[in-house]
Amino acid sequence: MNRIITIGREFGSGGREFGRRLAEELGFAYYDQEIISEIAKRTSLSEQYVEAIVEHQPSFSFPIHIGRSFYPAVNPAFEQTMAVYQEQARIITQMAAKSNCVIVGRCADYILKDCPDKFDFFIYGSMPYRTQQVADMESKIKRCREKGPEDEKLTDKELKQKITGIDKKRAKYYEVYTGHAWGDKLNFDLCINTTQTVIKEIVPAIARLFV
Repeated sequence: MNRIITIGREFGSGGREFGRRLAEELGFAYYDQEIISEIAKRTSLSEQYVEAIVEHQPSFSFPIHIGRSFYPAVNPAFEQTMAVYQEQARIITQMAAKSNCVIVGRCADYILKDCPDKFDFFIYGSMPYRTQQVADMESKIKRCREKGPEDEKLTDKELKQKITGIDKKRAKYYEVYTGHAWGDKLNFDLCINTTQTVIKEIVPAIARLFV
């Protein structure tokens, strides 16, 4: 039975780096952008268009997991969004069946909820007090500047708005497709706060959970 690790993450928390380093440490396959590329191949849509659908909130707001008996009348946007999600679910399920792997984002924890040997992480960067919340955002901004494209010329204010906006969209996407609150600790096996944390230093210790 393959071991599956899923990574949910806030934008700027370093969840992608955490997942990649953990996969390397364990010798597991790593899936992130590869999922978008595979969806694009199977649906004949551009990767940019697929990513826009996956990374942005759906064009409908009711939870799909409860099995509605009706659908919006002749709504191409709804149908295409659903087609992308269904293909994404198939691809993630197939990837999990192939080998031990780490899968980042894209509701993988929910899609693979029946997998018997699965461990779900949520990587975040929030603190309980206001002064610490400021430090948390500064940590996210710093990480985004280090990992982001060199030609991205955003002010701290603009980058903060980008971080907040992306997290809101991820939360809505997750809620619509799973019926659960995004980032709720009850949905994960371990939540890790990466504020002012050097990810490469904590990954070896985390990896020992799976040895």
